Amino acid sequence: MIRTPYLLFLGDAPDMLAAKVAIGIRDWRPENAVGQFRMDGCGADLGIPDLSLDEALEQGCKTLVVGVANRGGVISAAWKEVLVEALQKGFDLASGLHNLLRDEDELVAAARVNGRTLHDVRIPSVAYPIANGKKRTGKRCLTVGTDCSVGKMYTAMAMDAEMQKRGMKSTFRATGQTGILITGGGVPLDAVIADFMAGAVEYLTPDNDDDHWDHIEGQGSLFHVSYSGVTMALVHGGQPDALILGHEPTRAHMRGLPEYQQPSLEDLRDTALALAKVANPNCKVVGISVNTQHMEEAEALAYLAEVEDRMGLPTTDPIRVGAGKLVDALEGI
Repeated sequence: MIRTPYLLFLGDAPDMLAAKVAIGIRDWRPENAVGQFRMDGCGADLGIPDLSLDEALEQGCKTLVVGVANRGGVISAAWKEVLVEALQKGFDLASGLHNLLRDEDELVAAARVNGRTLHDVRIPSVAYPIANGKKRTGKRCLTVGTDCSVGKMYTAMAMDAEMQKRGMKSTFRATGQTGILITGGGVPLDAVIADFMAGAVEYLTPDNDDDHWDHIEGQGSLFHVSYSGVTMALVHGGQPDALILGHEPTRAHMRGLPEYQQPSLEDLRDTALALAKVANPNCKVVGISVNTQHMEEAEALAYLAEVEDRMGLPTTDPIRVGAGKLVDALEGI
């Protein structure tokens, strides 16, 4: 088990999107987010106390969590200096980067000498099967996005929280490092060998009560040329009964791909539904989740109303407005 509470390491993250792991922990497990550690040039700020390693230890922090999801998932030399010092002072380390802590000789040596633990949450712990496509009992909801990092995980967690509040049967199923660090379990899907990804999603969402909903954490985008493969595994392995369309309307281009534009919600609806029906012919698109964090209140509400009218689907920002509309849509399935 990863010891809590956490000091969230932001390093030299260029912007808030790069710090999405730390943001997720702050938003969904605030009791574990004691403070942040930022290096020179960091463009992210969680709005929680900036703490040195010594100050964080004094406040009871047990684990330094790498809260950055940078492109390629690498640990820089500058980061490594801080991580080694943290191990020497008594922190455990936890990371979801592709660049594994256990592959860095300096970190392994410092952990061994100081009796500390390295947690690589992106390492699969189960020999997952190849998907068989057999229908499972229970119900499943998946958010698919026009792009990466549009709020798919937040949508699933908000819907799960709303269902729990209503006394409905519901479980959030984590498929990425942030969700795993928040909930303590799940499948690090993008680290699973490609042939077994869909099977891993089947494993994650087993048979359940007929009125139980699994909210599967979305990943990537069918329209993102870098990460579409992981999305396909979720669509087919998850066999969703319901799809939520996720969108962030203020971007100039796809995340990390300046030469690519986001698809329209109409294109996402038609493409995702056709692919989902391969594994579940009864799948339906039931609602739209819009990330309006970069819009003023009046602009955001007007945009939500326009999208709902145009698409004919319940549309909300589950963080700004609430997930009630989306849960209402599921109650009829």
